[in-house]
Amino acid sequence: MLEAAWEALLIVLHPSRIGFMFLGIFIGIFVGLLPGLSGTVGMSLLLPFVFGLDPFVGIALLIGMVAVVHTGDTFPSILLGIPGTSGSQATIMDGYPLAKQGQASRAMGASFFCSMVGGVVGGISLYLMIPFARPLISAFSSPELFMLTMLGLSMAGLLAGKSPIKGIISGLLGLLIGSIGSAPAVAEYRYTFGSLYLSNGVSLPVVALAIFAFPIMITMLSSKGSITNNRPIKGGIMKGVIDSLRNKFLVFRSAVIGTLIGFVPGLGGSVVDWIAYGAAQKTVKNNTFGQGDIRGVIAPESANNAKEGGSLVPTLLFGIPGSGTTAILLGGLTLMGLEAGPRMLGADLPVTLSIVWTLVFANIFGALLCMALIRPISKISFIPSEKIVPFLLVLLILGAYQSNFSWGDIIVFIAIGLLGYMMTILDWPRPPLLIGFVLAISAERYYWISIERYGWEWLTNPIVIGIGLVIAFLLTGGMLMKRFSKSVESKGGDMSL
Repeated sequence: MLEAAWEALLIVLHPSRIGFMFLGIFIGIFVGLLPGLSGTVGMSLLLPFVFGLDPFVGIALLIGMVAVVHTGDTFPSILLGIPGTSGSQATIMDGYPLAKQGQASRAMGASFFCSMVGGVVGGISLYLMIPFARPLISAFSSPELFMLTMLGLSMAGLLAGKSPIKGIISGLLGLLIGSIGSAPAVAEYRYTFGSLYLSNGVSLPVVALAIFAFPIMITMLSSKGSITNNRPIKGGIMKGVIDSLRNKFLVFRSAVIGTLIGFVPGLGGSVVDWIAYGAAQKTVKNNTFGQGDIRGVIAPESANNAKEGGSLVPTLLFGIPGSGTTAILLGGLTLMGLEAGPRMLGADLPVTLSIVWTLVFANIFGALLCMALIRPISKISFIPSEKIVPFLLVLLILGAYQSNFSWGDIIVFIAIGLLGYMMTILDWPRPPLLIGFVLAISAERYYWISIERYGWEWLTNPIVIGIGLVIAFLLTGGMLMKRFSKSVESKGGDMSL
């Protein structure tokens, strides 16, 4: 294991991979600082460009971006009082009051340092899980892998916020879209309507770009002018770092909370920051949360980046996307010729370990870069939407067209983009749709292999039954946690743990 880790380190330190990692870091910071965008949107923008890339180069680009989105989203959260992503909502509670007090740099210094620590904890957790997961993975065959895909699909309900039923329906819709084209088990085409373009199925980059980025562009285009006036940045960044070191136990505990929540598919996002915030609020002395308490920034920011490492555990080791972002990452691995699951712990173990190293390095360099760029980036945050959207729309169209270099890509992009926009208006969750789409082919393939090899006897397999019970437990527990976190958010993070 140590030898493989050393080999992966040497691979990651290659100049070309370091360069692509920094490119991903810059893109991740840019995505995070623009309110309304998210890691899912950023990942969907990058996905078309990883096709055909060397896996280690593509991973450096994708993980570099994912690692720092929740670092970059600190800028609008603290400076504007607007969450850069859904995972930075709790940061506003004390970060924005600190900015109004002229202590924005202190708040951002603490935030960036804690994000770095949390990301490193998440990466180490991913590494430590590998030895324990390898024996479990080796015992899995097609029936168990099929049940794992069902677990991933069932988690769609947990990504749905207020309505798990909507999430499940959205996931089934993604499953339906993923079944377009040739069937893997029989020699026939489905839902092609005589179109030669659809006979090869719908491209993953097109779906990812359309369902996430397109609706955001319409929303941003409808907004006019800059969001707010620039606020003065006073105080010292190092003061925020010192605050974090003084609260080192809070930093570590919040990072552990974020990692554990990341292990459960679908429970990250807007849940983790409120849980960490509420835990800190009820366990610290001299509680002044909500009034500009630096600990109210430390707790959620430590948990946010740690969650990313935790969510990679089910994604890489079991092929179950932990979030919408990791669902796109799963698709990116496929485009690079990789398959999540047993191979990631066997023949592709160096790839898995390179993800660990990239996650750690990207968090460290991303945090340091954000500290160095506080002043210029804070100015970029106030660029009017009408000046940003045209540039992003060009990237979207080029990304969609690059999939097959066909006008069909553009047509499908617009059609699914309008579907995504309608889902946004009607408050239907979009991440489950992408999860269903990504898992559609794997689920069908594992199902038919199980039927051909074992008939229906595979349903009595103890592991299959166990996974079925886990599905039922997580769906029930996840729905309760969603209700609990909603109650916490409505009370401004006031909860007892």
